[in-house]
Amino acid sequence: MPEFVDAHGVTIVYDLHPARTRARAVVQLLHGVGEHAGRYPALIAALTADGYTVYADDHRGHGRTGMRQWGDPARLGRLGAGGHEAAVGALWQLTEIIRAENPDLPLVILGHSWGSFLAQILVNRHPDAYDGIVLSGSALRMPGALNAGDLNAPWKAPDATGTEWLSSDLAVGRAFLEDELTTSVPLMKLFGVREAARIFGRPRKDIGVDIPTLLMVGREDTVGGPRSVHRLAAAYRERSGFTDVTTLVYPGARHEIFNEVTQAEVRADLLAWLDARFPARD
Repeated sequence: MPEFVDAHGVTIVYDLHPARTRARAVVQLLHGVGEHAGRYPALIAALTADGYTVYADDHRGHGRTGMRQWGDPARLGRLGAGGHEAAVGALWQLTEIIRAENPDLPLVILGHSWGSFLAQILVNRHPDAYDGIVLSGSALRMPGALNAGDLNAPWKAPDATGTEWLSSDLAVGRAFLEDELTTSVPLMKLFGVREAARIFGRPRKDIGVDIPTLLMVGREDTVGGPRSVHRLAAAYRERSGFTDVTTLVYPGARHEIFNEVTQAEVRADLLAWLDARFPARD
């Protein structure tokens, strides 16, 4: 279980999953708020089987990193010294590690939910570092385009667990609640208003490189949903100058499309998109 120490002395834990065939590219996987990299085994297995090496960390305050940081599961999700900026900085450290260890391979950044917002920030700051962008459960990072209210509101019921918004497969929500390395405390409470506001922003103008970008979202996603993701796609085209921007919307799917009933279709779409842009190596 590799690790590194960030600028504030926090040990960041990550996993390295080598490609099971000759590597064609590397994927840096960024999980969402309140969760950890261990919730993506099927996605990682599909990627490595198709020739992608995967690096997946547990972000600041989260999962194994959070338990090292706090030693108390009740504090999972809290970012600690340096706040949100430190979380972004630690991910950039991992990008630099990946680039140093794989100098000849393209690097794709794949972020889900909060991980997709972190990915957007990293691309704005370091566009030359990434050769592809995949964002799931994402949104345009602007007030009004992000849901700051109750994400589970459409599924209110006396027997609701509060996690129905994650997936139409209700076993996913139950597993989330039973996972000792997750927290269901809302982002605003975990980060505080000032740090949560650091998420806001939009794709950088005239970014100077043309990065292939895939946006994937469930039609019933309450974080941003298709409308917000289409606005994000337009911003990448019109502000950043990207010419290869694809948006895929999954009917009936909620926030965690990689844990949805149709997850096999989602993985197949992802691999088809990646394979067309990062051919297998002889």
